[in-house]
Amino acid sequence: MDPNQVGDIIFKSKLPDINIPNHLPLHTYCFQNISQFNNRPCLINGSNDQIYTHADVELTSRKVAIGLNKLGIQQKDTIMILLPNSPEFVFTFLGASYIGAISTMANPLFTQVEVVKQAKASNAKLIITQECNFNKVKDYAFENDVKVICIDDNSSSEGYLHFSDLISNSGFTSEHDHLPEVEIHPDDVVALPYSSGTTGLPKGVMLTHKGLVTSVAQQVDGENPTLFFHSEDVILCISPLFHIYALDSVLLCGLRVGAAILLMKKFDIVTCLELVQKYKVTIGPFVPPIILAIAKSPIVDNYDLSSVRIVICGAAPLGKKLEEVVGIKFPNAKLGQGYGMTEAGAPITMCLAFAKEPFEIKSGACGTVIRNAEMKIVDPDTGISLPRNKPGEICIRGDQIMKGYLNDPEATTRTIDKEGWLHSGDIGYIDDDDELFIVDRLKELIKYKGFQVAPAELEALLLTLSSISDAAVVPMKDEQAGEVPVAFVVRSNGSTITEDEIKDFISKQVIFYKRIKRIFFVDVIPKSPSGKILRKDLRAKLAAELQS
Repeated sequence: MDPNQVGDIIFKSKLPDINIPNHLPLHTYCFQNISQFNNRPCLINGSNDQIYTHADVELTSRKVAIGLNKLGIQQKDTIMILLPNSPEFVFTFLGASYIGAISTMANPLFTQVEVVKQAKASNAKLIITQECNFNKVKDYAFENDVKVICIDDNSSSEGYLHFSDLISNSGFTSEHDHLPEVEIHPDDVVALPYSSGTTGLPKGVMLTHKGLVTSVAQQVDGENPTLFFHSEDVILCISPLFHIYALDSVLLCGLRVGAAILLMKKFDIVTCLELVQKYKVTIGPFVPPIILAIAKSPIVDNYDLSSVRIVICGAAPLGKKLEEVVGIKFPNAKLGQGYGMTEAGAPITMCLAFAKEPFEIKSGACGTVIRNAEMKIVDPDTGISLPRNKPGEICIRGDQIMKGYLNDPEATTRTIDKEGWLHSGDIGYIDDDDELFIVDRLKELIKYKGFQVAPAELEALLLTLSSISDAAVVPMKDEQAGEVPVAFVVRSNGSTITEDEIKDFISKQVIFYKRIKRIFFVDVIPKSPSGKILRKDLRAKLAAELQS
């Protein structure tokens, strides 16, 4: 059915649309108001308490831009950032933006197989990482003439360049020196995170300058911003910057408003609470597992968390009970949720309790559709647009959504229809007060602590074993992680392969959150006449197995 049928029901933000300068390159937009907070803290390195001002960050990013250019990185080339949260991640991402290059971000805990797969798929010309990850990339880099830069100052191994040399060799002394002249168009790609979308294997999500500028503006611009961040704020960046949530809603939003961004490499509850107390953190963008840890830990009461005024939960839905418990731990904070996806450029909805002039919100809601965008809820079977309080697939349209998947027009067409609607694969409904509630997921993805696990990726690995003739992976509920992958496996004739052997095989090839938790041996994998795995049947079988 034509999505532009008469009677299409489109939902908009409660906030008015604003003028968004999305003709600007991303770095220009982020630093547009820098003169107002030049000397205020911009990045605080939680590992060593080093502080960089906004002026420092802008200057260093320009130096990196020139250094990359001198190494032969041209406009539209891709570099891979394989780093934990660190100042170097920020300098590299912004430096690449200055010369019109593209950053693809990968989890530094990825295995060698996973890193190389993404480097190949994205055609990365240069990789920036740590010495501890050099062995993962050195063979690939040598064979493909890819340069590697390590950020460790004290490292001495041969085969890579040092990040400090990248900056010092730029020959850059003042803010207008030597930057290569590039004409960046709004539709040029600036970021290439990898996502499994609604199904299948990880794909490169092409996010443009226009898209990310729009997304940031939808959150922090306007007289009554959806997310009221300002230059006095200290924003905790504990979610990984290689994930769109932290990159967009923490880093880029923080740069735009002149806030301080406190970088943490990984979550440790004691360190986290100490840093919140020490730096008087005001904004806590968290994910449910961190909220769960804070809610359950008895040591939280030993710390002063009174400075926190906003606690945002993103990346996975948060239950009402958990919301209530955490509300007690942060006595002065407004608590609410946002909902987004990589392909949408980040937030699709945001809690309006965070607005400068806030709205009343309901517990358990995921917020209201962001401004300068449109949402509709459609029946997954008929495509008909649904009214309020009727659950269907959430679709979003606006300048913030991705350009498409890299080198995958088929997957792009499946996700973004002819009218520009991005189909999320999530099932939800809009209530009478324009608030979104998510009730289910159409997509096959497993969400482990907000990280995506694509069943297809694990199934492909399982089927490389000659002792397995068929396999299917589905999610199992887990209190700590939200969901974990479990596999149903059909042994080949005569095979005696064990659960431990399979789990060991998989764990050597994938990052920890993709490891298979349980194996169930079956005679056959249920499939539709077209050959599609009937995951609903397997989820029902899993529930029965767990009960027995």
